[in-house]
Amino acid sequence: MKNGIKIVTIGGGSSYTPELIEGFIKRYQELPIRELWLVDIEEGKEKLEIVGAMAQRMVKAAGIDCEVHLTLNRREALQNADFVTTQFRVGQMDARIKDEMIPLKHGQIGQETNGAGGMFKAFRTIPVILQIVEDMKELCPNAWLINFTNPAGMVTEAVLRYGQWERVIGLCNVPIMATKTEAAVLGKAEEELFFKFAGINHLHWHKIYDQAGQELTGEAIDKMYGPDAEPEKMVENIRNMRFLHEQLVQLKMLPCPYHRYYYMTDAMLKEELEEAQKEGTRGQVVKRLEESLFELYKDPNLDYKPKELEQRGGAYYSDAACEIINSIYNNKGTLMVVSTRNNGAIPDLPKESAIEITSMITAHGAEPVHFGSFPPAQRGLLQVMKAMEELTIEAAVTGDYGTALQAFTLNPLVQSGDLAKALLDEMLEAHQQHLPQFQSK
Repeated sequence: MKNGIKIVTIGGGSSYTPELIEGFIKRYQELPIRELWLVDIEEGKEKLEIVGAMAQRMVKAAGIDCEVHLTLNRREALQNADFVTTQFRVGQMDARIKDEMIPLKHGQIGQETNGAGGMFKAFRTIPVILQIVEDMKELCPNAWLINFTNPAGMVTEAVLRYGQWERVIGLCNVPIMATKTEAAVLGKAEEELFFKFAGINHLHWHKIYDQAGQELTGEAIDKMYGPDAEPEKMVENIRNMRFLHEQLVQLKMLPCPYHRYYYMTDAMLKEELEEAQKEGTRGQVVKRLEESLFELYKDPNLDYKPKELEQRGGAYYSDAACEIINSIYNNKGTLMVVSTRNNGAIPDLPKESAIEITSMITAHGAEPVHFGSFPPAQRGLLQVMKAMEELTIEAAVTGDYGTALQAFTLNPLVQSGDLAKALLDEMLEAHQQHLPQFQSK
């Protein structure tokens, strides 16, 4: 890395890429990137060319010495890379829309990373990430893999468990949005507070402390979810429904926005069905939003990240990825919430599993901050969901129908028995093009 850094972004044609470029530009003095390779597949070629040309304009406008390469050849890009970031979607936005529409048709939650939809995203994504890891073993064996392809926790665990690749960190923007929102509600700067997160991706809880070590979790619960509070919207893709204040007081921890799917399933399902009737599923909304973003990106004079990108639902993802790379490269010891191997930080879960937890990021990766055991209310749901993740990952790797059905049965957002089987069968058929491991079924 002495002559500068080579970074490869797989899924380079993503609408998020301008945020990634912006993050690298603003850290250039600390993070001297000499080459940035944006990689995509044939179906994403047009988007890659549009967003790639914009990335080149952004780098030129910033006046930094960095070459931006565009390619459909992943192996060419990976040669001698120092860092690889992944932000791809197998089957593109149409696959996401199927993940949402088909469960809703069966009267069940239809969501990108939760319930049946999230499991099918894992089925499609995990075989591809494992192929990328095999290429990395051959072409850039010392590189770090920074993954923000969803479902980020399951993808990270698949890389650790089945890819046998330790140099991986998974990333999600939800904790970032939580810290920003909650600091504002408490009337403090983020750096004045310590946020202690633990759980798994899209199913974590956290506590808040001030600089004197005083816990502010209860105050944040009251201010955000008390009887007179207006719920704060953290993420674009989840309905801002009020949590039950009494429940959070008992938890003594703040939930993540995705907990609404588990704590108030009926109300969320009703809301999803109504929204699908009015403006379409979230995937359909995002597809329209992306079309307008790419029209903006075509402007030959646009050489900065447009404000409209923040409506996309993944704000700060890419910037956080840049900070992880920066912290590894410069051994900064930055505290960030990431998906990494448990190693006993949460004794309630297997040591080898991936968890999402506050961690120190150094030159040797993510060092999780020990959290300890959870009380029963959190522990019960967490252990069920981790077992479901393990089965989902195994099914994604093996293509075993019985394992997939078992994972469906365990998921609290999927009905069991014949209803689970009918939903599984319909989704397998709908996605068969991207599920070669299940073809014999």
